[in-house]
Amino acid sequence: VPEVLQEGSDLTIVTYGSCVRIAEDAAHQLKEFGIEVELIDVQTLIPFDVNHVIAKSIKKTSKVVFFDEDVPGGATAYMMQKVLEDQKAFFSIDSEPKTICAKDHRPAYGTDGDYFSNPNAEDVFETLYGIMNETNPAKFPLLY
Repeated sequence: VPEVLQEGSDLTIVTYGSCVRIAEDAAHQLKEFGIEVELIDVQTLIPFDVNHVIAKSIKKTSKVVFFDEDVPGGATAYMMQKVLEDQKAFFSIDSEPKTICAKDHRPAYGTDGDYFSNPNAEDVFETLYGIMNETNPAKFPLLY
């Protein structure tokens, strides 16, 4: 059963594993800009959210981002498909659903491989803030 780690009203972010800590960091930064993120740890991919916790969250926030460190089209696409198609959450979405995942290239070698290949808190912040900017540019102007 997915766990709602942080209640929010503006946007839902769905993740798991080591990405939870990164999402928590980004959610904390977004709070300073007046954005309340609902953070969900899916706990397991199989079985996946049999109680439709994620769809209920999306009904509340109307925006969703799926986040992990897998390759493009991997676990984020799987989670999105399960939520949008199986749980019919697309009826509740007011903006384009997004995925955040690893870069589409071979991972760099050495200690900096994760930095160049995997998403970080800044990537999550930029994606989530960008969604809020699209839906309300007067309240959330471009930062750069």
